[in-house]
Amino acid sequence: MITIEPYRTKWPDEFQALGRELRRALGDRALRIDHIGSTAVPGLAAKDLIDIQITVSELEVEIEQALNRAGYQRLIQFNQDHIPPDGDPDPFEWTKWLFKPPAPQRPVNVHVRLAGRANQRYPLLFRDYLRSHSTAARAYGQVKSALAMYHPNDMDAYYDVKDPVCDIIISGAEEWATATNWAPGPTDR
Repeated sequence: MITIEPYRTKWPDEFQALGRELRRALGDRALRIDHIGSTAVPGLAAKDLIDIQITVSELEVEIEQALNRAGYQRLIQFNQDHIPPDGDPDPFEWTKWLFKPPAPQRPVNVHVRLAGRANQRYPLLFRDYLRSHSTAARAYGQVKSALAMYHPNDMDAYYDVKDPVCDIIISGAEEWATATNWAPGPTDR
């Protein structure tokens, strides 16, 4: 069931603890470990699911093994992100690995993406734009809440609408990035 909750101030602290564990597991193989997604935007309603992006230079077996030792399992069927309408059509730009922790652990999505690829940049820009534009963040939260209300058990419908809404937001974010010379700041972890 899809449930959107009001923002929880504990989400950044939960990310910090998870990020420390992931840093211990991966060491220097993780170029960056960032809190992404809705729980990374203060005030934004979200699913109680921490999204973490690990940026790496290569998707290598040692990364998967290290995450397995830390208790995370790769979901092999999720190996590519949604491509926005004007996004680079090269599938390599959108390749990723997705990991989940075991069931009793806190719900987390760990996205492992390649440095410099389109899908590595997208969530960082999206997050920073929403952090800087509270009206857009609140409107995005309203969309997600309505989707959860009207499609509480239909993940496909939820993402079929949410992804294009994100693409609209990223369009504004790209203009903002150009106007402000945006670049990803230091890693959250």
